[in-house]
Amino acid sequence: MSSKEGRKPNRLINEKSPYLLQHAHNPIDWFPWTDEAFEKARREDKPIFLSIGYSTCHWCHVMERESFEDAEVASLLNEKFIAIKVDREERPDIDHIYMTVCQAMTGQGGWPLTIVMTPERKPFFAGTYFPKRSKWGRPGLMEILARLAQVWEEDRAEIEKHADHVRDTLVPHMSRTAPGTIGKETLAKAVKQYAARFDPVYGGFGDAPKFPSPHNLLFLLRQWKVTQEPQTLAMVTKTLDSMYQGGIYDHVGFGFARYSVDREWLVPHFEKMLYDNALLAYTYLEGYEATGNALYARVAKEIFTYVLRDMTDREGGFYSAEDADSEGEEGKFYLWTPAEVLDVLGEERGNAYCRMYGITPSGNFEGRSIPNLIHARIPVHLPEEIEKSREQLFARREKRVHPGKDDKILTSWNGLMIAALAKGYRVLADERYRARAEQAVSFLWAKLRDANGRLLARYRDGEAAYLGYVDDYAFLTWGLLELYEATQDLDYLQKALSLTDDLLSLFWDDQDGGLFFYGSDAERLFARPKEIYDGATPSGNGVAACNFLRMYQLTGRPELLEKAERLLTAFAGTIAAYPPACSFSLMAVQLLTLPTRQIVIAGRADDPQAAAFLQAARTGYQPFSFLVLHDPEQALAALAPAAADKRMQNGRVTAYVCENFACQAPLTDLAEFQRALQEGRV
Repeated sequence: MSSKEGRKPNRLINEKSPYLLQHAHNPIDWFPWTDEAFEKARREDKPIFLSIGYSTCHWCHVMERESFEDAEVASLLNEKFIAIKVDREERPDIDHIYMTVCQAMTGQGGWPLTIVMTPERKPFFAGTYFPKRSKWGRPGLMEILARLAQVWEEDRAEIEKHADHVRDTLVPHMSRTAPGTIGKETLAKAVKQYAARFDPVYGGFGDAPKFPSPHNLLFLLRQWKVTQEPQTLAMVTKTLDSMYQGGIYDHVGFGFARYSVDREWLVPHFEKMLYDNALLAYTYLEGYEATGNALYARVAKEIFTYVLRDMTDREGGFYSAEDADSEGEEGKFYLWTPAEVLDVLGEERGNAYCRMYGITPSGNFEGRSIPNLIHARIPVHLPEEIEKSREQLFARREKRVHPGKDDKILTSWNGLMIAALAKGYRVLADERYRARAEQAVSFLWAKLRDANGRLLARYRDGEAAYLGYVDDYAFLTWGLLELYEATQDLDYLQKALSLTDDLLSLFWDDQDGGLFFYGSDAERLFARPKEIYDGATPSGNGVAACNFLRMYQLTGRPELLEKAERLLTAFAGTIAAYPPACSFSLMAVQLLTLPTRQIVIAGRADDPQAAAFLQAARTGYQPFSFLVLHDPEQALAALAPAAADKRMQNGRVTAYVCENFACQAPLTDLAEFQRALQEGRV
């Protein structure tokens, strides 16, 4: 037992969050976010010290080692403050609000997030990581805490005035919309702005640090589908190629790290997040559909190999993240020296592997090497010998001390993984992906809803908790729609529509339009924000707008179209101001303004001829096509009234194709149907 674990635990020992449990033996008298903490602060007239982070955050670990395990820091915090710890992944509502405060007060944000506020939850100080003592030009936590405690005691009126100003300035801003109109001109503007920031040498957008942001690539792929502009596609393919070549991709064990600290995608911040890998798998699959490049299919398969091997719970859900650190060192698990490689592979194969993956005596990260293909020719198919070498190196690496794993299961991120696996099944025809996606849906439906069917946000160690947020509803609905289009199982469409009804009931802003971040039945916080900007994950509003329009195309329900239009109108001013920040909303604008195609196949689900028609309809990259199977033995009419009258003719499988508000004659001949699809405009 370590000295840390030998200490008497604080209140966090009763929590389920891996991040909170990491701090359960700190000498600080931590509270979780509870009424008890705020009541104690009011009773003792103390300010709140709020610290927000997540379990795989490198600088969160650093701040814990330097400050939160330190007796001197603990003594000051325990005497002068009420200390609260929050896992941002369990409580994104709290994190979202106070991160907005930090960005407004300091011009920057990140984790760990440090907030000091009144017992009434009004913030008056914000920052991120602080060392214990001042260094590197950063103020020290001890100095900050001492000064804030002094001001709290000696100049309370000034603090209250400042806190009220922060509240009065920011609270209206967080829920405000900027209505307007947007159309095709906004899409073209976005492409130009992406092009202005595009890095033609290494792909991606902007300079270091570089984040994958795969939703940007999804928008650009769809825009290329319509315009056929080579430069638009080139931005996508160069980025997909370069990310795979870089050290941000784990060439030994697969999967992507969270971001690259450099322009070349060489040195990652080594933690791996489920949401990144889900969105990237989905995007590489779309890249494969659009270009036919087999490399992209291989990368998607490898991501799935990683997730199903290392990030899947035996009950069917998917874990959240893996740490950057092991044995107290960032990236140690992933680094190699030539000697280590040769010890595993022998001299001839070891040298060949080192040459290919840039493993050198001098190294590229703190004296050791991150395997990469930046200066190598990209192999579409790995040579058999290289693959054998990789397998041997992976087996050796498995004997190392592994990074920590955050094994909580988040509904929102699981929704993204379900979407990716469903698409993987549809594109790659691998039954394992369908099975895993369906298993995850079953798990979430059984374990992450309360007795009233209310979606919950987090599951760990047998406990589901926290009322679901807008992202939980939007991302899971996306996953269900992908699974419906991949399988034509009406149960998934029914679930998607049911979740959407609940989403609108709990989150919709009747006054101004759009969706709030947390529900009307949830704890009322310092503010009730609405967000349209995409971050590392897309915004719940953007994904919901796409979902509404997809379900409208599938079912013909006009109220879904109306909600999408109102949502986009509510945020139109914000989107138009800088479109690249709202790529998922732009994809919804595409669905509203560009030609779409609806395909109904009337036939029995178990009929091979119907399967052939469905396969023809799914072939190729068709982001603006929407497919429904009308099986006479299924109750489609109740869910999709628009497809109800499209039936089999003379007992034969029949295809109905409508494009851009014009419907073609029904087709019963497969070859004619394929020809009609090829001649279509979308």
